[in-house]
Amino acid sequence: MQNVLTLYDRLAGWLSSRLPEGIVLLVTRAALAGIFWRSGRTKVEEGTALSINDTTYFLFEHEYSGLPLPVDLAVPLATYAEHLFPILLVFGFFTRFAALSLLLMTLVIQVFVYPDAWWATHILWVALAAILVSRGGGLFSLDALLASRRAQ
Repeated sequence: MQNVLTLYDRLAGWLSSRLPEGIVLLVTRAALAGIFWRSGRTKVEEGTALSINDTTYFLFEHEYSGLPLPVDLAVPLATYAEHLFPILLVFGFFTRFAALSLLLMTLVIQVFVYPDAWWATHILWVALAAILVSRGGGLFSLDALLASRRAQ
């Protein structure tokens, strides 16, 4: 039994080291970024970078009407946020800020748009964002690169 516990402790120690944690944080960043990037892409005209389509305005006026912001402000804010913050996450640049922004966006969606989606969807988004807010971008991020340069 002692050998099993020793093996477990060694494995747990390695899994919590920088390399495995960096890989996990990279995957977490990509997962959260992918969710919001895909959503952001549905808001723009196909074949354009950021030209917001009329359907997005319609949805915000009618389906997302509970938002406490005017449609003309909410649409570009949501669209641009769903493009900017995923890019920051993929590169691991200002990771905590980007993840916190998407966490707040998720909470707004939960409260004002889809209040019944907590257990089905939003709890997973919150968990991914919370991990990144608390741990940062990890070893494979621009944040880590910049931190090592500042330390020198």
